Amino acid sequence: MSNNLKDHKQIGQELELFFTDEIAPGAPFWLPKGMIIFKELEKYIRELTENAGYLETSTPIMVKAELFKQSGHWEKFGEHNMYNLQLSDEADGNKSVSYTLKPMNCPESTILYRFRPRSYRELPLRLSEIGRLHRREKSGEVNGLLRVRQLTMDDAHIYATEDQIFDEVSNILDMMISFYKMFGFEYEFRLATRPETRAGSDENWDKAEKALSDALKKKGLTAGDKMGDGAFYGPKIDVHIKDSQGREWQLATVQLDFHQPEAFKLEYTDSDGKPKRPVMIHRAIFGSFERFIAILTEQYQGAFPTWLSPSQVTVIPITDKNNAYANKVADFLKKEGLRINVDFRGETMQSKIRDGQTQKVPYMLILGNREEEEKKVSVRTRSGKNLSGISQDEFLEKVKKDIDQKA
Repeated sequence: MSNNLKDHKQIGQELELFFTDEIAPGAPFWLPKGMIIFKELEKYIRELTENAGYLETSTPIMVKAELFKQSGHWEKFGEHNMYNLQLSDEADGNKSVSYTLKPMNCPESTILYRFRPRSYRELPLRLSEIGRLHRREKSGEVNGLLRVRQLTMDDAHIYATEDQIFDEVSNILDMMISFYKMFGFEYEFRLATRPETRAGSDENWDKAEKALSDALKKKGLTAGDKMGDGAFYGPKIDVHIKDSQGREWQLATVQLDFHQPEAFKLEYTDSDGKPKRPVMIHRAIFGSFERFIAILTEQYQGAFPTWLSPSQVTVIPITDKNNAYANKVADFLKKEGLRINVDFRGETMQSKIRDGQTQKVPYMLILGNREEEEKKVSVRTRSGKNLSGISQDEFLEKVKKDIDQKA
């Protein structure tokens, strides 16, 4: 970490966003300001998925371990990477039953799919889930929000026919490109192929790897090779980004899976009336909320864009005589949906401005007698720019433009 750049853990403490505690190693505590960032990202990914035709779902955090044995995850991750519990089942004579805190959402998504018979007319069926997961990362590898034991995924699973694979993968790649460009990240695609230990037939692996490779070629996208780094159930295209420190992280992913539909005997009725197996496409855009927020925090050094900033505007009355006007301006902006803080402390104006800059607030409104008489506001940005004597409506328009454009 450069001497001029702070670690996300330090920024999280200083700005009161998040922290970790030994009472829950590897699981972050989110403070109110940090939850604003979390919820704004949650809102944004929901907008993206809803506009793309996804249907949001939710599945249980704890399920019987037999689910992961059926999916194949138990053999690969079982004892060492999953949190497992032995619980007595009163309904079955207090027989001991193995339960697991889910480390991934995909096996439970298949349970949603087979809730009732499916028709080809329903496909592609796009099911999204913002799910809380638990993974037993080694204590020496846990690092702030970058590697955690409790994480939140912006997950989705698409059930499609083989003819629909290209369009679905293509749409996901477009979403990834748009998303990472908006945040200003350098990104690269990587095609991860079959690992040595894997599930499913070579025929299905050949078919899945060719489908992903063809999708990249048809879209004119180059991708580096991650030989043998696919999921145990299928190949994937990963997005790798570089953070503000030049470190590389794998975040977004799209994975093609012929194995789990076979393992769970998923079917749909085709146009000829015969049962067919759907293909399962796994997709995440953030990767995990925790890692993505850690990288964002370091990239922006806590100076989040206006739409993500916990406090978007601090209103600073110059004297106590201006408090009533400060409240009036704050109420006006709050009604318009902005996140407002009014600094009534008995500090000097310069001290309040300095504190606002330290807290990385995008805009500070300086309100004195002149502003009150003219029913206007004077603006100071966190970068030190000044804009004197503009109307409340002009200021509101400027901030809303910032927010709408996610500038």
